[in-house]
Parts: sequence; C-alpha cells; structure tokens
Amino acid sequence: MQERVKELLARVVYPGTSKSLAALGMVQALRAEGREVSFRLVFTRSGDPFASSLKGKCEALLREHGYAARAEVVFAGDLERPLSLERVRHVVAISSGKGGVGKSTVTSNLAVALVGEGFRVGIVDADIFGPSIPAMFGAEGVRPCVVEEGVEPVERHGVKLLSIGFFAEPGAATVWRGPMASNALRQMIEEGRWGELDFLLVDLPPGTSDIHLTLVQAVALSGAVVVSTPQRVALADAERGINMFESPGIDVPVLGIVENMSWFTPAELPDHRYYLFGREGASRLASSRGLPLLGQIPIVQGVMEGGESGRPAALDGGPVAGAFREASRRLVSVLASLPGPGRRVRVK
Repeated sequence: MQERVKELLARVVYPGTSKSLAALGMVQALRAEGREVSFRLVFTRSGDPFASSLKGKCEALLREHGYAARAEVVFAGDLERPLSLERVRHVVAISSGKGGVGKSTVTSNLAVALVGEGFRVGIVDADIFGPSIPAMFGAEGVRPCVVEEGVEPVERHGVKLLSIGFFAEPGAATVWRGPMASNALRQMIEEGRWGELDFLLVDLPPGTSDIHLTLVQAVALSGAVVVSTPQRVALADAERGINMFESPGIDVPVLGIVENMSWFTPAELPDHRYYLFGREGASRLASSRGLPLLGQIPIVQGVMEGGESGRPAALDGGPVAGAFREASRRLVSVLASLPGPGRRVRVK
C-alpha cells in the first residue's frame, strides 16, 4: 500500500524544478492503513509560498485514487522527530572528520556498552557507501523483515540495527548520487520500527556531506560524538567536524570526543602502553574546545578480532570493555546535564 502511495506522490513536482517532492526528500513520515493515508511535507524554507498549494495538490491526487489523505506541512526548522522516533529518547550522531579512525568500531562497542548499562539501544548505519555495521555484529547476509508498517530492525547482542548493507549484495559497490543516498538514510530512519529506545546511534560516513545535512534536517539530534585518533592530521579533521556541528544553521551540540587507538597494549603485558599515534592529542583538542573527553580506547588484538568475528570487544572483559563502559557512562552523564529531554536519562 505504501509503495502505491509513493508512486502517486512521485508525480507531484516542485514548481520551477524537474524534481518530484519525493525525490527532494520532502515526503516524510508516510503512514498508510487501509485507505487512510497521512504524511508530512517538509519544506526547507520557512513560509515557502508553494506549501499550501502543494499540500492541496497531494491530497487531491490521492483522493482521486480512492485514498482518504491528510498531509501536514512542516518547515525544517520546526521539525522535531519523525513519527518512527517518537519513542526514542536520544538520537546521537557518531562522526569523524576522516576515515580510518575506527568510528564504526566505536559506534558498535558504545552501543553494546550502553546495553550492558541497562539501556535500549539501536544503530542506524548511515555510512551508505561503506556500511560496516552488519559485519561488526555478525549479521552479513541477513535481510530485515519488511512489513506494511515499515522495516523490522535486525537485532544482535541486544542492539537494533538497520544498514543499507542489509539490502545490498555482499561486496557490491553502492554507486549513488547524493540525493539517492540521502533518501536511503531517510527511509531507514522513518520506516524503521524502532519502538521504545533510550538511544539511537547514527554511524555517519567520514567527513562532511549531504548525509550529515540530511540527518540534521530530518531529526532533532540530541547531540554528536566526534571520534579521532591522537594523530595531528586526524585531529585537524576532527576539529572541522566539530565546527560543522556547531556552525549556524546546524547548531547541534557536540557531546564530547572519543579518542580511539590511544595506545597499544600487548595482551601479555597489560600494564605497558606504547603510543603509536601520538599522545593525548584528543585530550588537548577537547580541552581547547571546552568539550568532554568521553574516553580513550586502547589498541588491543581483541578489538580487531571482535570486528572480524561479529562480536564487539565490549561484550568481553579486559581494558577495551572497561574503556567503552566508562565512555558510555560519561556520555549518559553529559546528556543528563543538558536541559530538556536529556534529564530523563540516568545511569542504571
């Protein structure tokens, strides 16, 4: 039923362009129950002069085809949460300025650590062109169940997961233009049957791109966590990521920095630390920007093995599990100190 409604709405084109409202990502929170249809039309500009006429055109088109349609006009600046996230307390973006710093590893293990603290957690793998969350959780080749109400996330180790990797053939390249990738992200967020969650972590692609802007427009984020290594080049990119979130028009609070690969500790010499990529770099960056340092994650063989086997290292004991457990507690503490919804979350 939803697919038919989408086909019909794809006929409505935004004036002055050749693109449909659906292609522009303006049709959101679509719900179809029998012949009853409701959805949001999200306009970027407040007071868009075409808002009223496009709303009427969409509703009239659906009525012509036998649907009882109700559209709600929303301006991006006023949008809080898609309907699918109404029972999600916190949506947190996990970001990195550059690739190769272990952002997906941090996301996976942070999620598992939060579950260990008694929270209900989900992950959206927003790295559309390089999805790695399925492999991190040993769920490669799994297909989520698609029902009329939406998509049931895959669940592993107590974490609900949705990734474009679940819908693509293993090893296949995702060759999409920016709008296609942005629409894929919107679909995973809006059509996922997330239910009641304390945290939904969004594993973003490295750098700054359309995906980041789509997320900010589609969801009222509780904040962002920036992942970096201690290296100077990684820290420079991490600072650019911080600047993006704090820039006017985006204005997403940065909750803190996680320093990954802080030092190497051999399993047989747990008290020895070898600083392969520099020392305390993220700590200095956090201090200079007035941000919390949420955690310093050591390099140990178990992290690599966990990523390869689909069992995040935070599930087991040792220094890595302890580091992620501490990082999760600091994240919860930072959110609890924020005004508004942040005060509803407490370490259990």
